[in-house]
Amino acid sequence: MEKYNPAHKQVLDDMFSGHPFLRPGKMFGFPAYYVGKKLCICLYEQGVGIKLPAAAVASLLANDPNVTPFQPYGKARMREWVQINLSHSEDYRKYLSVFDEAVQHILTLRGE
Repeated sequence: MEKYNPAHKQVLDDMFSGHPFLRPGKMFGFPAYYVGKKLCICLYEQGVGIKLPAAAVASLLANDPNVTPFQPYGKARMREWVQINLSHSEDYRKYLSVFDEAVQHILTLRGE
């Protein structure tokens, strides 16, 4: 039994196909997307984890009911990470600007 939603993966694969900075990979056995060697986006259980600047994390947590802290395996909240939990996989397309912000954040951390 898969520990992530394969329909979410199909939508993200479609969204990120041909992206100049994102490449597919794995994170603890879960599908993930990297910018260079840095993890940027990952599928986890029924949601999608995303690394963002601290201000964006705070804003999303305060204003978006679909967003929760990212706490894989029940551990402490991961700094600069949130998890978006949507029932309908196609709804992740509405978060394209958030995914773009995540990529830009990683590029900034890498000094690009």
